[in-house]
Amino acid sequence: MPPRWRLMRGPASETMPTIIHNPEQIDFEKPGKHHYQLAFHLDSSWGNSLVPLTVINGLRPSAAGAPPGLAAFGGTHGNEWEGQVAVKRLCEELDPAEMCGRVILMPQLSESACAVNQRISPLDQVNMNRAFPGNPRGTISYRIANFVKRFVFPHVRIVVDIHAGGREGGFALCTSFHPVPDPAQRAEIERAAALFDTPFMLIYSSRMASGLLTDEAEADGKIAIGGEFGFGEGVHRTGVLHAYEGVRNVLRHYGMLTGSVVRIDPRRPSPPRLVDARNLEDYVPCPRAGVWEPLVDLGQEVEQGQLLGRLHDFSDHSADALELRAHRAGVLLMMNGTAMCQKGVTLFVIARDVLPAGDF
Repeated sequence: MPPRWRLMRGPASETMPTIIHNPEQIDFEKPGKHHYQLAFHLDSSWGNSLVPLTVINGLRPSAAGAPPGLAAFGGTHGNEWEGQVAVKRLCEELDPAEMCGRVILMPQLSESACAVNQRISPLDQVNMNRAFPGNPRGTISYRIANFVKRFVFPHVRIVVDIHAGGREGGFALCTSFHPVPDPAQRAEIERAAALFDTPFMLIYSSRMASGLLTDEAEADGKIAIGGEFGFGEGVHRTGVLHAYEGVRNVLRHYGMLTGSVVRIDPRRPSPPRLVDARNLEDYVPCPRAGVWEPLVDLGQEVEQGQLLGRLHDFSDHSADALELRAHRAGVLLMMNGTAMCQKGVTLFVIARDVLPAGDF
């Protein structure tokens, strides 16, 4: 078996994460907290993308059977930072002495995309959130996705993939999940998503894309939760708070972390609002290229036919702007986040209320 190298940074007690070339060398059962860097070889040169991984096995005995296990991911898209920061904090701050069960944390899943602040990996031009279930002999993004499928998912029952709008668009703060056909799985996902205490919980279309991390987790029967915790390639304080404390709430809910579930936003009197945008018609594409001038705010109630914004064409500055109106009533949950808007990209999403999710 090849050696596992450990790099030093100062005193002997302060060590860098263990570099792992063969995933089968990872001891997912080892008690305590252990930090790794997974070396995925580059496709066109000598070298590796070092993907961070932390495995925590709690030292506290379980009071009620085997804990379910949780995996949390940030950096599935490299320019979405709230998840990267929140999951890194969990790597640092979760204490095995206060925990039972297993937690697997990957703060920068597409490490190469994170390194250059891009949505997709510059190494193979692949969107990590379109790469599942992966391919052990594919390009680097597909090999990382395959690692998650083969080596992470079997060890956990709860999967959290933390996203933000990046440059793609602005989102009202929300958790998200697909319309899972199994009613028991769907109900448990909804309960777990409510623990993030975001203003909205979005049921979104599973037909917008293929190869999503949460799609794969749902198909494996996992309690899979996504979410949008910011936008604009920034680090939004509120988004990080809900992502970080939300994961801790899920751990508390399942008895994996000591303490009680907390309200993350006690100033908001209402529980998370469950809204639905499962139909492709709810994702309105930009009809032509132009400069988008929004006239409403994210999270705002809109009426059918209400003017939402104007699309400007500066090739003829004397021409009237194209007015875009709401195709139906609901809440504006997503809107294009940049001035320049290309033809065909999603311009806005209007979601409608569904039955209440229940008490928080």
